[in-house]
Amino acid sequence: MSVSSEVKPADHPDVRRPRLPRLPGWASGTAAVQRVLAFGALIILFVVFSTLSEYFLNFDNVVDILLATAVNGVLALGATFVITTGGIDLSVGTVMTLSAVLTAQTIVTWDGPIALGIVVGIVTGATCGLANGLVIAKLKLPPFIATLGMFYAARGLALVISHSAPIYLTDKPAFLTLVMGKAVPGVPNVVLFFFLVAAIAAVVLGRTVLGRYTVALGSNEEATRLSGVPTDRWKIAVYTVGGTFTGLAGVFIAGRIGSAQPSLGAGYELDAIAAAVIGGTSLSGGQGTILGTVIGACVMSTLTNGLRLLSVPQEWQMVITGVILVLAVFLDVLRRRRATAG
Repeated sequence: MSVSSEVKPADHPDVRRPRLPRLPGWASGTAAVQRVLAFGALIILFVVFSTLSEYFLNFDNVVDILLATAVNGVLALGATFVITTGGIDLSVGTVMTLSAVLTAQTIVTWDGPIALGIVVGIVTGATCGLANGLVIAKLKLPPFIATLGMFYAARGLALVISHSAPIYLTDKPAFLTLVMGKAVPGVPNVVLFFFLVAAIAAVVLGRTVLGRYTVALGSNEEATRLSGVPTDRWKIAVYTVGGTFTGLAGVFIAGRIGSAQPSLGAGYELDAIAAAVIGGTSLSGGQGTILGTVIGACVMSTLTNGLRLLSVPQEWQMVITGVILVLAVFLDVLRRRRATAG
């Protein structure tokens, strides 16, 4: 056999790896449509609630909406990365609580520096995300089951570490000022931090290798693997990034309410998922948008705030939120069907 006809090994310099599969042409288009629809829904909510309640459209209430958006929005940013891969994370609410508890524990109980408490909270979230990623990528457990297990584990750890009692931060005014102070008159710092974090997330998802592989995993994981990409490694990285956002949300909520409440957290994961989906992130994977997630988080906070002002019972608020989530998913499925057929 001649030299030219020999089969070259895969790592031979002359052998080129196939490129990652490109997204379907309709992916960015449907995301843009979803963002427009979500923004339109936000405008409609403002108009309706302003008409029905004289207290809705005032500065203090709008700030309250932004405060609620800051915490749920950061959780939704992490959920956007995970959902874009075609996965799901049901543990973000309780991991956020665990991060808040360890932040408060470090600052109050152990009398540590504020910076250390913040780092501990963020690292706690990242570690839980890493654990989720390892279980999903290496043990091949479905994301639903793996993150559900973390949901209960984080909830239990938060109760154990705090001895089932709130940890108050009222004696740490520097930390509360950092989170809830007003560098811009009338606007709490946590709101500014949220928009800064959202801008960073947009750059990561849209302009980095991590963002590219996040989308590729959700579009066609098998094709991505055959292209030579270590998909397990990048999946672990995505869940770790998602956990990092969750840890940051834990720091924010501890500063916002002035304490770490170990029983808090359950239910936040649904709001985070809803915000991401309403904004245009597809539960089928392969499509995610940070701007849409920010808009979706604003929609969720505005809806909750308006319903409370109208004295709508809590149980009916949950019903309305569930209907909106189902509708958002249905519209995403409908658009995909039409785009595929076209």
